[in-house]
Formats: sequence, structure tokens, C-alpha cells
Amino acid sequence: MRILWLDAFHAGSHRSVAQGYADHSRHEVTLIGMNAAGGWRWRMRGAAVSFMQRIHERWGNQPLTDHFDVLVVTDMLDLATWLGLNRDRVRGLRVVLYMHENQLLYPLPAGRARDHTWAWINYTSMLAADAVLFNSVFHRDSLLAVLPQLPRTYHDFHELDVVASIAPKCSVLYPGVDLRRFDGAQPVAKTGALTILWNSRWDYDKQPLVFFAAIEALIAQGADIALIVLGEYVDQGNAAFAGYRERLAARTLHWGYVPDAASYRDWLVRADIVVSTAIQEFFGIAVIEAAYCGAVPVLPRRLTYPELVPPSLHDLLLYDTDDALVPQLLRVLAQYHTIDRQLIQSWASQYDWVQVRDQYDHAVTGLSDTPSS
Repeated sequence: MRILWLDAFHAGSHRSVAQGYADHSRHEVTLIGMNAAGGWRWRMRGAAVSFMQRIHERWGNQPLTDHFDVLVVTDMLDLATWLGLNRDRVRGLRVVLYMHENQLLYPLPAGRARDHTWAWINYTSMLAADAVLFNSVFHRDSLLAVLPQLPRTYHDFHELDVVASIAPKCSVLYPGVDLRRFDGAQPVAKTGALTILWNSRWDYDKQPLVFFAAIEALIAQGADIALIVLGEYVDQGNAAFAGYRERLAARTLHWGYVPDAASYRDWLVRADIVVSTAIQEFFGIAVIEAAYCGAVPVLPRRLTYPELVPPSLHDLLLYDTDDALVPQLLRVLAQYHTIDRQLIQSWASQYDWVQVRDQYDHAVTGLSDTPSS
């Protein structure tokens, strides 16, 4: 099969999944991406026109079915607009929408009103696609549950039967993760203070300040810990981050984003525990990467985490509220040397591309006869 993948926000997890599939699929995948420099709002608004131009530059006015059997796009593309702009060229093409995230469920800070423009683009894109793939059961089910509320925010003609038509074409396809790239790292002996890792974005929806407050609380209670702080630093001028950096300097092995894969890998293998405090997460690639490298994850009992973590590990790895994070970390620190970390690594390894590529080929192409080996 010949697959065209259009990635309107070619960065972070979007880029990781698109490039990973292109590298590992048994089919012929052509990937066209747009960088994230213009911001997600502009990509959702303008990428349909930009992709129309890029495709015209490469293939002129030829029908895309001359070159491809399947089109895959992600949630940052206004798919309905793009199909309209290319209506004479896309007939007969299977169209798949991959939902990394959506703009209806993002938790807003207090006092900020939601702009439904962006959620509406997600909605019409789902209507326009032949198949809609979500990166977790939590993502699919939570969005479908609230989606009928979106047209109800307007005056009339809510067309709820149209909303209901989306669910039957939705399924779940967990992100593939390039875990094999971590295999070359040299293992680090686990002696002395245990090292706690943060490798999420430093943004509102990941709650980094909750994490740093927990670290200070652990130290105040006498915990012997070290700290590795990775992840993209979104707000460079945040005074609170600067204060934590100064106060935690004596415990910190590294502080700040590392752009190269080798350095990121080397820091991950030094971590003993990885923590998430997210209030918005539809999968959690960073947690899977750290767990594969040997870190014990301590995660909130919300969002996608109860779905991903094996039930037998829930009591050890999941905490109920932000206030319960410190007690949970104290328990993990006390039990660390008895925890079966190979079991955790085995759980994480199921998301490696070698393990999931056939699932992708089946879901993307709509075929069920792709070879399994």
C-alpha cells in the first residue's frame, strides 16, 4: 500500500509517531510535515492551504490516487477544508485521522473562556474522515462523551445524529515509541541517593510547580534524593522556576532541556524514579521512555495512566490526588530495591515500534491480512 502522511504540527509526539511509522511500516510511506514554529492555532487554520500548495508543487493536478491508496492526517489539520480544496484529486482515497489531542478537553486556567473554533475543526475533521484513530481509550471515550455538548453551545440545528455517526468509525491505536534507540546506553549502578526525574514539558497542563513542591517536601522530610530535570522549558522567564532551581541546586544533577537524543538517553538511564503530575495527558510517551530505561513511574490515578499501567502495579505506581504525591513517593523510595523493575521495563517495551508496526499497518490501511512477522 502507498500511504501519504500529512503532519501539520511536525514536532514532539506528532513528529515521533509520524516519523516512527514512516521508518517502520511494511508499506510505502511518504511523510510531509510542517514545523511547529507558527504555533498550533495557525497550523490548524492555515495548514490546509499550505498542504494544498505543497502537494500541487510535487504532483501537479494529478489525482492523488495515482500515487497513494491512503491519506493519514493528524488533529492539527483542518481536514474538511483540505478535502474541499482538493475535491477533484482525492476521490477513492481512504482518509484516516489520527487524534493526538483535541481542543475541547484541554483544561483551561481559571477565568479563561474556551474558544470553540478549534474544537469545531476537530469535530468536522472527524466527520470528514473514513476512520478516526485515538492514542488511548481514555482520549476516545472522554471526547466522544462530551462531543454532543459542542453543537449545543450554538443556537439551533445541533444535528446530534451527525455527532453520533462519528463513534462507529473510531478506534484506539497507541503511539509507537522508538525505544530501541535507548538500548546503547551504559547502565548506571544504583547506589547512594535515589534520583527522581522530570521529563515532561514545563507547561501549565503538566503542573511542574506541583512536582517541584513535592521534591522540596521530600527533602524537608529527610529523603535522600537527587534530581534530573529535563523537558522543554516553555516559560523561560518564570520566577518560580528560577527560585526552585536555586533552592534545589545542591540536589540537581541536570537542569534544562537537552536537544540531542544521546544526551537525553544518558540522563534517562541515570534516573531511578520518573514522576508525572499532569492534568492533561492522552498517552504519555515521556513516561514510557523513562520506564523503558529503568525508572519506576509514579503517576496520577487519572487521565490515561490507569489504562496504561498494569492493574497489578496500580497501588504502587498511582497516587490519587496531588496531596498524595509525597506519601506515594516516600513509599516508592522505601520499597525501591524490592520493586521488579524488569517487569516495568517489559510493560514499557510493548510500545516499541517493532511491536506495534503491524497494528499500525492494519489500522491505517483498513486491511487485516498484513503479515505478522
